[in-house]
Amino acid sequence: MAKRIAIVTSSTRSLRINPTISQYVYDVLTTDKSLPISPTPNDTDARHVTFSILDLAAQSLPLYDESVIPASLPPADPTPHYSKAHTRAWSAVVREYDAFIFVTPQYNWSIPASLKNALDYLYFEWKGKPAAIVSYGSRGGGKAADHLRSVLTGLRMRVVETAPGLPIKFTGFPVGGLSEVQEKVELDRRDVEGWKEAGVEGIMRNLGMELVCELDKE
Repeated sequence: MAKRIAIVTSSTRSLRINPTISQYVYDVLTTDKSLPISPTPNDTDARHVTFSILDLAAQSLPLYDESVIPASLPPADPTPHYSKAHTRAWSAVVREYDAFIFVTPQYNWSIPASLKNALDYLYFEWKGKPAAIVSYGSRGGGKAADHLRSVLTGLRMRVVETAPGLPIKFTGFPVGGLSEVQEKVELDRRDVEGWKEAGVEGIMRNLGMELVCELDKE
């Protein structure tokens, strides 16, 4: 089967830019003709990859409350051994993917609690899988990327070197917040043009190719 790569939206607050940034990452990668993207949904070629967005907000995970230690469970099939139904559901979701791109904002030089919480619930579901980081913030979110790299390394994930940081200078919430009919924040074209001029899209494509190369090693 084609290998599945999840682009993880890591912020869960009600007003957030994260889904918009995740969509940008998805659009850049899925239009990259150098990547072996699956031509059909039912593609059985293991050399091909698919990309999809995985939003942590849709998982509805409470603050970590699992009564078993993830690293103590059977490595081959940990899912049924968790004590909480929401953990078993989250485990099953993560096991569907072969690699991950974590798209994270920077909160006070670190990552959102929602992302750390989601990572802490599991262990073997992450272990050994390729991972990449895309950060964003007023200066690109490099501190968050560094922290996340340490966490993913602790989970024994294979984190690729390329980690683009997206400076957010103009994109933001409308005055008064989003209305009921607005589904998401739109990227300000000045930010997008700035990223292009800085070569961010090329860096993003390098990230995609590094993930593919890691998947090819399996």
